[in-house]
Amino acid sequence: MKPRWRSGACLLLCGLLVWLLADAGTVRAAAAEGLALCGRAVIPALFPFMAASTMLVSMGFGEWASPRLAGLMNLYRLPGPAGSALLLGLVGGYPIGARTAAELHKRGLLTVDEAERLLGFSNNSNPVFLISVLGGGVFGSPRTGVYLWLIHMLSALLTGFFFRGSGKAPGRQGLPRPAPCQSPSLPAALVEGIKSACGSMVSVCGFVIFFYVLASPLAGLGGALGAGLVGALELFSLTPLLAADRVSFILASACAGWGGASILCQTAAALEGSGLRLRNCVLGKAVQSLLAAGLAAAVSFYLL
Repeated sequence: MKPRWRSGACLLLCGLLVWLLADAGTVRAAAAEGLALCGRAVIPALFPFMAASTMLVSMGFGEWASPRLAGLMNLYRLPGPAGSALLLGLVGGYPIGARTAAELHKRGLLTVDEAERLLGFSNNSNPVFLISVLGGGVFGSPRTGVYLWLIHMLSALLTGFFFRGSGKAPGRQGLPRPAPCQSPSLPAALVEGIKSACGSMVSVCGFVIFFYVLASPLAGLGGALGAGLVGALELFSLTPLLAADRVSFILASACAGWGGASILCQTAAALEGSGLRLRNCVLGKAVQSLLAAGLAAAVSFYLL
């Protein structure tokens, strides 16, 4: 980090520390609520998918899926194995798509350029969160949640075309030939998947609690502004602020497409040591958020 940026960051963190100390009671209550949210919604929604996705990749799911998803991924000028990250990202939730893309690059199945372009649209929200937490819990209808998930998937697939033009379609010079897939036994993959998911969940819950605390003053603003600012920081913290109306439906769709600063930090942690940059992921989430908001606005006239 450059010295001038380091100075600004240190001053910002000092201000944050002063606030945490000055309002310790409120901060403690918000942290407790964030911890309860992790136990109630975050861990049940993500942990099984994280463990299963790690097992799938370690057992060669990318190689198996390559010929089956090659047609779809050709639309984005990406090789077939990239489809496994897109698929797992759509059904598993943040940040599984990013973790899978990084793992595929580590295994030599994707170049740096391909993996970074894939990050632009493969990191997506969990359908359990969209259908059950938002649809059933906020809007009182799992059907509404299904529409949110369909909008989320369509906006992700459309976002992928924004990262298609820079692809080097036919030749992939410089990519080392991947070693033949030597998958571990199922028990070994199970143990590794659960151990990896446990470590990831500690990180994810830490981010959720921290950003839940940061978002708590913004929730006091009320209305769409307060909800939008909270959603821009932390997605799970948004749910108590939404009402069952058109504005909340559009806002929920836009915030799910963006994911929140918490999700971007989780994604950055998932990419640590992979050599992949976060830039395309940030750009992709911004584009997806706009597309998701537009699609939700169009559907809301029929749905709500």
